Amino acid sequence: MSVIYTTAVKNARMTAVRDQIDAGAAAGTLQIGTTGMATVLATITLNDPSGTVASGVLTFSGFSKSTTASATGTAAAARIRDSNAVDIVTGLTVGTSGSDINLDNTSINSGQTVTITSATITHAA
Repeated sequence: MSVIYTTAVKNARMTAVRDQIDAGAAAGTLQIGTTGMATVLATITLNDPSGTVASGVLTFSGFSKSTTASATGTAAAARIRDSNAVDIVTGLTVGTSGSDINLDNTSINSGQTVTITSATITHAA
């Protein structure tokens, strides 16, 4: 049988995630990279505070956000870091659909604009 968390517990856990993203002196970042984050292709600066929590979902504020790609490669992974470059959420998948981060095209070229229209993290059951 699966473990089921109450909404209050989900909210508390997702609030803790948000608070860790916001723990540094400045805003956290969302980095998009190649497999295993071997190369960071693009970095999007989050708002500070980064978002709000309701019903077990952390919804990042201030999206849509764009940045200029800093490298060329195939986007396959992502992570969220605080402003001190400490990993808070890792192992995010990147693709064109059904991934944690969905882009219109995973082929990124240095200098191109990368835009994310919205961002959420949903607590599991």
